[in-house]
Amino acid sequence: GILAKLLVPFQIAIGTAKAAVQMMLDRPNVVVGFGGYPSIPAVGAAWILRRPRLLHEQNGVLGRVNQIFAKHVDALACGTWPTQMPDGINAVHVGNPVRIAVLERAGAGYIEPGDYPMSILVMGGSQGARILSDVVPPAIAALPMDVLRHIRVSHQARDEDHDRVSKFYFEHGINADVQPFFTDVPTRMSEAQLVISRAGASTVADLSVIGRPSILVPYAASLRDEQTANAMGLVNAQAAVLVTEDAFHVDTLSAQINEILTQPETAMRMARNALSVGVPDATDRFIALIQDILSKGK
Repeated sequence: GILAKLLVPFQIAIGTAKAAVQMMLDRPNVVVGFGGYPSIPAVGAAWILRRPRLLHEQNGVLGRVNQIFAKHVDALACGTWPTQMPDGINAVHVGNPVRIAVLERAGAGYIEPGDYPMSILVMGGSQGARILSDVVPPAIAALPMDVLRHIRVSHQARDEDHDRVSKFYFEHGINADVQPFFTDVPTRMSEAQLVISRAGASTVADLSVIGRPSILVPYAASLRDEQTANAMGLVNAQAAVLVTEDAFHVDTLSAQINEILTQPETAMRMARNALSVGVPDATDRFIALIQDILSKGK
């Protein structure tokens, strides 16, 4: 409510004061912020106390908190490239760290589409996935039969969409595994000939490290349109096709899927191009940046 919003500045001030007191006791060598309001007290206290500090922005557009502190830190690390920056701000591209399960499949051999079983992975992310559940199943069903008969689908759908999506695939004779959440996304992604997904920062990082062709549908309701920015590295590398929500229609999507799955050379090129923008050593790069800041502070 209104009262809660009015209290936010006071809560931040109190949190920053507490963080400053704790830092005077602990004297951390460096303070790292990853954006979001929870990082304000720590980064703010480090600024007040002149402790070494840096930020990491995972998306292709700076979040509000990182925008505030961008000019008041020793370094700004970007997970997505290119990242839109305010005037006068320079950033270091370190990439977005990925899970060990993704690293284990980094650059996994890509099996180009052909006259044999082919996998499509569909991931809607945590928000706004309904449009994928509305459009993707009929788009796949509309594929030419000589393509459709080889298709296997892994479709991540929200609980409220699960039954209707599963029913649709079943009624159209499509081999599909529909779940609200996949615990083995890296495996499914590495086995896929094509990924249809939102363009969250972690998904884009996974796609570029494993190296898979994709059709990306940015979440239109995000305030800064960060998912479109996230996708641009893959799109500019010709590793992904970007489709806005207002252009995401059954006929169009079906044609795009068919084009990729019936042109193995194009699909293979997209997979290689995805790898070309991947940063599998993002964690090491970020650590090196921290160490560089520490060495300059000695």
